[in-house]
Formats: sequence, C-alpha cells, structure tokens
Amino acid sequence: MTSQTFVKICGLNDEASVDAAINDGADMLGLVFFEKSPRHVTLSEAETLATRVREISDKVAITMLLVNPKDSVLDDVMKAVRPDFIQLHGSESPARVEWIQNAYHVRVIKAVGVAHPDDIHAAMAYDGVANQILFDAKPTTDKDLPGGNGLAFDWTILEGLSERLPYMLSGGLTPDNVGDAIRLTGAPAVDVSSGVEIRPGAKDPELIRRFIQAAKAAKKSV
Repeated sequence: MTSQTFVKICGLNDEASVDAAINDGADMLGLVFFEKSPRHVTLSEAETLATRVREISDKVAITMLLVNPKDSVLDDVMKAVRPDFIQLHGSESPARVEWIQNAYHVRVIKAVGVAHPDDIHAAMAYDGVANQILFDAKPTTDKDLPGGNGLAFDWTILEGLSERLPYMLSGGLTPDNVGDAIRLTGAPAVDVSSGVEIRPGAKDPELIRRFIQAAKAAKKSV
C-alpha cells in the first residue's frame, strides 16, 4: 500500500483559508512575500497567520515563499515568522541555497521552472543541496510571476523521478486533475495555489477541501 501524498496549499492570506487547509488535512501551508503577487502578505500579516497555524496544529509546516531575497529580507522573515521552510522561487544558485540553509538553520525548497526534459536535468544541480525541489510550470514571457500562474507542463517527463529524488509537483493543479497527476508521475508531494482560488489571491475553502481530498485519495502508479 502506498502512503498518502503530501499536500501543500500555497498563497494563503487570510485566517479562514488557513483554518480550512489545516482542518481538511494539509501538511504544509505557504505564505508569499513577493509584492508583485496577488497573494502577497506583509511580514506582520505573515506573522499573524503563522501564529494562527501554530495555535491550531503543531504538525503543519509553514513555508515562506521568497524570490531572490536579500540577506536583510531573510533576517526579517526569520525573526518575524520563524518558518519551517524557505521556498526560493527565483534564480538562486545552488551555492546560495546552501548558504541560506547554513546561515539561517532553515530547510529550503527550491522551485524550478519546467517546460522541457532538459529543465529536469538542470534541476539536478540542486539535488542534495535543497531539502526538496519543487517543479513548477515555467512562466511564459508575458507573465510577471515566477509561479502561481495556473500553468501546467507535460507531467510525463517526471515519470519515475520519485524513485530518485524527493520532489514536489506544482503548476496548473486543480481538484479535478491532481489525482491524475499523482497517478501519472508518482509525485510524493503536490503544491497548489491558483487552482483553489475563485479569483487571483482569493482562496475558496471548498476548493481547498476538494483538492486535499483528491490528492490524499489518489493511488500512485509507481
């Protein structure tokens, strides 16, 4: 029997969606600190939401999503929010990822944009450096955001990868397709943001519930 898929709900910005995600069985919650994103939260808001998570559950991990953060930003985030993970969604090098881990004693998820099999090969530079690699759809040239665009990529290029690498699948996932994605790829973990929203930045508790339920019920094919 295969274990249930690990589920991350990202881009949360209010207590109602935080409560829904935790109560419905999410394993990790993501807070976005990137001003261009409609899901952006201030450090004060992130601190409040992180406190809310810890009041409800000591088992749900908190992730702060940052894009090419300066050391001063990392200082502020770690002091105010004390996240379990930092998710790096920019052009951070393997050396930068390793430095952040060591300097701040924090686990790091490195997001990598994917469009072609070559992108998977390039991501191997982070294998053994980042605690986890998150494969997201590579944004098109008309997109201002590195993620959260609701785009998907050809999941077949990930087939069999879970046997060699701990990774998280993201990009274009919804309650209706996450089960197929898990069965096709064998992904050990999935991440969703726009796929559980009624409009950019506005999470829907019912979509969150359906997504988590579908992901946990999916049986991996590998």
